[in-house]
Amino acid sequence: MALPEEFHEIAKRVNNWGRWGAADEIGTLNLITGEVVRGAAACVRTGRRVPLALPLRQDGVQTGVIPGRVNPLHAMVQINQELFGPGTVACSDDAVTMGLQAGTHWDALPHVSHSGKLYNGRPADTVTAHGGAGFGGIDKARHIVSRGVLLDVARARGVERLAGGHAVTPEDLERAEDFGSVRVRAGDVVLVRTGQVQVYLAGDRHGYGYPSPGLSIRTPEWFHTRDVAAVANDTLTFEIFPPESENLWLPVHALDLVEMGMLQGQNWNLEELSTACGQEGRYAFLLSATPEPFVGATGAPVAPVAVL
Repeated sequence: MALPEEFHEIAKRVNNWGRWGAADEIGTLNLITGEVVRGAAACVRTGRRVPLALPLRQDGVQTGVIPGRVNPLHAMVQINQELFGPGTVACSDDAVTMGLQAGTHWDALPHVSHSGKLYNGRPADTVTAHGGAGFGGIDKARHIVSRGVLLDVARARGVERLAGGHAVTPEDLERAEDFGSVRVRAGDVVLVRTGQVQVYLAGDRHGYGYPSPGLSIRTPEWFHTRDVAAVANDTLTFEIFPPESENLWLPVHALDLVEMGMLQGQNWNLEELSTACGQEGRYAFLLSATPEPFVGATGAPVAPVAVL
């Protein structure tokens, strides 16, 4: 089924192809300039550090709904092994098999395509079985350190968790700005809290994924206007699921990653951060969120830390 005209009209308005040159592979991460990072460092006042990653575990957020995206399978390959003979120092080693987007992660730009194209007009077939992403792989995002802004949409609406059918709109984002007395600016990494991760933390893995609140198809234009560098939230699917429009699946993914060239993150645990920001009365902070540099990967785990 062809994408509707509404989608293509939004795509034209948010398109960043060629903005940073025909060879560009990092999209809106170009907006994180040295000046932006210096401003982010100025957000640190108390040194309070808040981890934002879910633990990587075999009973993680994946339930088998997404083919091949398996939770971490952890095995010991050495246990107190004296490699250099009896009485020498003993070593223990581990190995893991997992989907790179199984837990808290960033989606790389070639994670999705539409109409046969990736970001910057590159052909979708540059993603291959043996080479992975030949263009724009997650390894190209070599450092993501910027000002982070928490838009606590749930608390701005007076609830702990948005309902499963709630599509987060630009109006919601602006209400959250007002709630936090903060304004999103160019180069920021925006974290959108819906409260949905509470469902997973309470032990309901299936309920966490479906139905889920998430970003509306109207939000990419808002992020484009504000020149946001990247966006992450506390849901499995990032955008509302099931979708707003029948049979229009993952339109926000396509607009963010393909048209805008903007990384997006899922399964971030924003609960402790919400509490910390509320206690300190400020919703901007230094954010360190560089993904693991798997060459040619279309996404990778990340262990983000907010520093207030």
